[in-house]
Amino acid sequence: MATLTVLVAVVAVVLVLVNLQRDDEDADTGSAVADVSGTTSAPRGDLPPVQVDTPDVTPAADLACPVLMAQLPLELAGETSRLVDSDSPYAYAWGDPAVVLVCGVDPPAGYVVGASTFVISGVEWFVDDSDPDVVVWTTVDRNVPVQVSVPTSTDSASVTALCPIISTAIPYVTPTPGG
Repeated sequence: MATLTVLVAVVAVVLVLVNLQRDDEDADTGSAVADVSGTTSAPRGDLPPVQVDTPDVTPAADLACPVLMAQLPLELAGETSRLVDSDSPYAYAWGDPAVVLVCGVDPPAGYVVGASTFVISGVEWFVDDSDPDVVVWTTVDRNVPVQVSVPTSTDSASVTALCPIISTAIPYVTPTPGG
């Protein structure tokens, strides 16, 4: 996890330096473009959009979720992001079969404080594995619940990779049933 944090910090510094360089060049030439080389992930349009059912957007979600959505990576656990077809702007997906994140969901049914949860990198999750095709991870310690649906054919690396982003983007609250 420390490696991921360092990598994110290095990428942020590089982006700032590239933008500063571009601003300097634009001031001198009026139209310079930074030269960026390296490999890139497949474009988001390579996979068809995934249909995601989402709850109605709440005022709390409208306040908290944009911060999270702005920080989500284009690639997660080796899977490229893909377009989402949903009624909410707070849904995101990666890979095929898709790992789907929805910010601003309802608290998980059946959640009991302190029972049947996992804490990963400071984020507490209630896990529902009752569906044979997907494992649904839902945060129980954030002011707006975040849900990550992971196909049973993959591991939970995507959830682990999302934890540092969720923990900094969505404020912590003491877990309580039903909220």
